[in-house]
Amino acid sequence: MSRLNSVWPELWVRRWAKRSISLRLLLAVLVMIGLALPVAGTLLSHHYRASATQAFDERLGATLNVIMAGVTYDRIEQQLVHDRALGDPRFDNVYSGWYWQITDGEQHTLASRSLWDQRLPVIDSDTLSARSIPGPRGQSLRVVERDIYLAPLETPLHISVAARDDVLARDIGEFQRLLWGGLVGLGVLLLGVLALQVRWGLAPLRRMHANLHEVEQGRAEQLDTRLPDELATLAASMNAVLARDQRLIERGRHTAGNLAHALKTPLSVMRLQLRQLPEANRAAWEVELERVDSAVRHHLARASAAGEGVRFAPIDLHATLAPVLNGLARLAQRRGIELRQTWAGEIKVHMDGQDIQELVGNLMDNALRWAHSDVQLQLESDGQQLTLTVSDDGPGMNEAECQQAVQRGKRLDEQRSGSGLGLAIVTDLVALYSGQLQLSRASTGGLKVVVELPVVARNRLV
Repeated sequence: MSRLNSVWPELWVRRWAKRSISLRLLLAVLVMIGLALPVAGTLLSHHYRASATQAFDERLGATLNVIMAGVTYDRIEQQLVHDRALGDPRFDNVYSGWYWQITDGEQHTLASRSLWDQRLPVIDSDTLSARSIPGPRGQSLRVVERDIYLAPLETPLHISVAARDDVLARDIGEFQRLLWGGLVGLGVLLLGVLALQVRWGLAPLRRMHANLHEVEQGRAEQLDTRLPDELATLAASMNAVLARDQRLIERGRHTAGNLAHALKTPLSVMRLQLRQLPEANRAAWEVELERVDSAVRHHLARASAAGEGVRFAPIDLHATLAPVLNGLARLAQRRGIELRQTWAGEIKVHMDGQDIQELVGNLMDNALRWAHSDVQLQLESDGQQLTLTVSDDGPGMNEAECQQAVQRGKRLDEQRSGSGLGLAIVTDLVALYSGQLQLSRASTGGLKVVVELPVVARNRLV
């Protein structure tokens, strides 16, 4: 259980770390509004209740003062007398909810006609006080009361003025409904405004993301730095990284080219020297020299590939492959092989021109090497990827050999004797561009190679 308790917070943190910035900001705003508005509403409601109750009590206190000013004691009749009109007919209507009462708690009591035969509860209070009490017929009353001394009475008189507090409660309830309705509306408005603010504030990030997608697709070389200061610095740093990577790639490719030129002369000299050797020893040396030459060409081809993750501007596939295919067509004609090409319209690819030439050239060279009389090349696009198919009528490979040939870490030139270096280079190039390579038996009996590359661009984007 302790292990689960320690793992759960970590999982929650990892899951939360994947949430978008917009969602985080909106949730933060929602929490802020959810806490601030209820607190503000509670404080305002409490303040209004206190203010309304105080105003109601002050009104009752003013009536109490009028009653105090009009009360006298008739010595002859030995009774309390109130001879001042209050000007409010509710004190004359029975059980109207407005009452006043004067009593010494013993024998002298004077009350409003509205109180009829009922009496208000009495408490001793030298100062003005206000409280809520039950009234006649279950009425809820708000009473203001105090004790006074009236000559020649020895005991104090308790004067009370009461009124139904349902009007007060109704006013407070109406205010609370308006208050909470207004706060809810204000919360929705604030949430909407802040959502727009978040969207507006994160607009540069979305623009930067779209710019990155353009760079990734090869439609732009660098990020636009016309951004807020915080993002402009980041964009400039990313541009520096992109420029450095491009320089490293170009340096590697130039180095590979220089190395190829540097090795040409020694290999040519060694071939000339082989002619001077006796016939018995020449064959073995020629095999070893050819193996070294193949290994050098293989590694140079890998070094000269553009590399995974590098994006290029879209190029016209037909125009790029035209020089290679023209040369292969002449080679096929000399060997008596029919070379057929099928193009599914104009195709644009986001690849380095040298890489696609190397890939198609090696596939076609391998097919021409093993074909008897027929080689087919088919190129098509479904709008998302390039599908390249090369088939021949040669000896081909069985199913087991095809499965072994596409296994990771296997060299295609090592699966069958004399299959050459070309398919190994194709494997490396397909892997660099995150493509798929499939080998199978062609309908003509030879080898069928299908290459799928996610590098096709729609013409409207170019």
